[in-house]
Amino acid sequence: MVRYAELSASELIRACAGSNDEKAWVEFIRRFQGVIAAAVLRTARQCGELSRQQVDDLVQDTYLKLCENDSQLLRSFRPQREGSIYRFLQVVTANVVHDWFKSARAAKRGVAQTETIDEPVQIDPKTADERSLGAVIQRLQLDQVDRTLTLVTAGKDQTRNRTIFWLRHQQGLTAHEIAAIASIGLTTEGVESVLMRLGAMLRGHFSGTSSREVKVLKKKNRS
Repeated sequence: MVRYAELSASELIRACAGSNDEKAWVEFIRRFQGVIAAAVLRTARQCGELSRQQVDDLVQDTYLKLCENDSQLLRSFRPQREGSIYRFLQVVTANVVHDWFKSARAAKRGVAQTETIDEPVQIDPKTADERSLGAVIQRLQLDQVDRTLTLVTAGKDQTRNRTIFWLRHQQGLTAHEIAAIASIGLTTEGVESVLMRLGAMLRGHFSGTSSREVKVLKKKNRS
């Protein structure tokens, strides 16, 4: 039986591309939801304001784009370096958001009066990802943190809490911006509370907190 959580990004992409493998797609969403949501918000900053529902809709639109034409985009993806998938998803998402704003402006003003906005971002193989040894080391460290995060966030809200953590600490979004994502389902204060609990749990784990203390923190996280 395939353990999708153990697949590399490239292996997971191949499992999803052109298939209806539900378990593979569940893992894809678990792993990359934060990357796509952050890309929606960052691109929207350049184009205009979005409501929480619109942000969530654009995240879903990005998944639809990836599945379009028998997952043509995923099937055509060729990673140049470890981590290329993150840049690839950011570019696909940015194009989806640009297209949405272009259509929204056309609907408001009429096609002939539509103001032009930036052209969709294109993938440049030369800058698709960082190539330094430092970037590789950082990725390994992030993987270690993610494994620990998965351990200490066991429970029904694991996916949501991991997404919140990486939106804040990898994508640089504020608690207010994270709360603007409808699928998160929390207020700004709720996001801040989750981040504080996760921070305490990780610090406890890495500083050698006793297993009893970790269990107490995990119990609080589930509440």
